[in-house]
Amino acid sequence: MKPRSLARNRLRRLGWLRFAVQLGSVALAYFLASIPPILIFGETNVGVVGSVVASMVAALLVARLWLASDNCLAHAWKIRPPTNMQRTLGLAALGTGAIIALFAIGGIVIDALGLPPIDVSLVMDYVTQSPTSFALWIVLVAWFAAGFGEELLYRGFLMDRLMRLRGMRGRKWPAAIIQAALFGLPHLYQGWGGVLVTASIGLFLAWLRFANRGNLWACILAHAAVDTIMLSLAYSQSLGWLA
Repeated sequence: MKPRSLARNRLRRLGWLRFAVQLGSVALAYFLASIPPILIFGETNVGVVGSVVASMVAALLVARLWLASDNCLAHAWKIRPPTNMQRTLGLAALGTGAIIALFAIGGIVIDALGLPPIDVSLVMDYVTQSPTSFALWIVLVAWFAAGFGEELLYRGFLMDRLMRLRGMRGRKWPAAIIQAALFGLPHLYQGWGGVLVTASIGLFLAWLRFANRGNLWACILAHAAVDTIMLSLAYSQSLGWLA
């Protein structure tokens, strides 16, 4: 049997209805869990960060239940220490540089298309309020919710589900493109430019997972590192350290 056939046989089929139920329940958990922190603390830093963290925790718990029920948890969430740490760190460094380059290129493309520039002021206003705010956003948002959580959800749960669907089973790149589009859409608050750039980054992160033989750590480290760099630059600029 050919290697591709073997890989396809290891991917148990997933029906479209079951996929829709799984995806919908994860999205619903994410939305519902985001509400209580805002109701309790308002649109303060604690409320916003609490909302981001609570929604991610809820979504991950529901996603984990679905993956475990389908006996796919280990395959979808490959987060054990990588056997080749040097390769993983090298890919993470490559990924960090590539994502920053995608932001730069994306800005040029957005301008050429006549779209408004990416607007992240809504987030940066919270990040730059105080040293405590900055620390909260780095640890709880950049590293936990974005770096760890989004990689488990999109490059882990969602890509695994897509690659098991009837008609798509074992086809990596169609799954990668769909998850990239779904990754970009929640960033609509940044404008359509933000959606396009984020989707391109989601596609690159899918490649990064493939390059690291399915292990998610290169994606997690690259994603968290880029967010940390971006937030740090914004905070430094607010203090007048950067022009």
